[in-house]
Amino acid sequence: MSPIPIRLNYADTPEGQIHYAEAGQGKPVLLLHQTPRSWDEYRDVLPILGRKVHVLAMDTIGFGDSYRLKGVASIEVFARGVIQLMDALRIRQASIVGHHTGGVVAVEVAAAYPDRVEKLVLSSTPYVDAEDRERRKTRPPIDEVEEKPDGSHLTELWRRRMPFYPKSRPDLLRRFVLDALKVWDDVEAGHRAVNTYRMEERVPLIKAPTLVLAGTEDPFSYPRMKPLSEHIPGSKTAEIQGGMVPMVDQMPEEFAKAVMDFLG
Repeated sequence: MSPIPIRLNYADTPEGQIHYAEAGQGKPVLLLHQTPRSWDEYRDVLPILGRKVHVLAMDTIGFGDSYRLKGVASIEVFARGVIQLMDALRIRQASIVGHHTGGVVAVEVAAAYPDRVEKLVLSSTPYVDAEDRERRKTRPPIDEVEEKPDGSHLTELWRRRMPFYPKSRPDLLRRFVLDALKVWDDVEAGHRAVNTYRMEERVPLIKAPTLVLAGTEDPFSYPRMKPLSEHIPGSKTAEIQGGMVPMVDQMPEEFAKAVMDFLG
């Protein structure tokens, strides 16, 4: 079987250009990355899903090569960027897949624009309620490090992320660092947006059939998988054994299979 090619494109929107990658044909499935990543998080997933569907992975506005925000970043603003892309590409309805921050953005898309979402996959998505928001106030930023003239801040960023990545996959950390450097001036914007989002008020509004997916070795999302699912009427859950924070590019075959099994 010949590999499915990935195409890189820009879509024009009233506020700026949104960068995205796409593969395959058929029903549209839109992939939303964690922050501070980019579409590259799904690089190895796109050709797999592209065998069955028209899959698109966008750079969230403010990240990757999409346009930069003029105001304060928020989950609601990120979600409007998703709709901007769908409108620009004349996609009336799509299944939405979000990982980590992308999952929180996907929650808001499904809650605020229910007619635009066919099915929803929330991958490694932390359930951030009032109690969790309070805990996060004292949690130090993981990716925000002081820039040093000798470049040692790069080593510091690598060191901070290492515990959440497979020891045998420095290539995944390299891809993360490249994306982080693109948004270095505000690398924590996505995490701050999650920390202030009133998720417990939004998830009950989800109408689309929903899968809550989690990697068993993800300390941020796996313990919150069941609380999230319990607040989404009729949702299903699934686990990927050994999945860590970078589960999408760590285990692309397993991730794609879980997604396609649910989307059908």
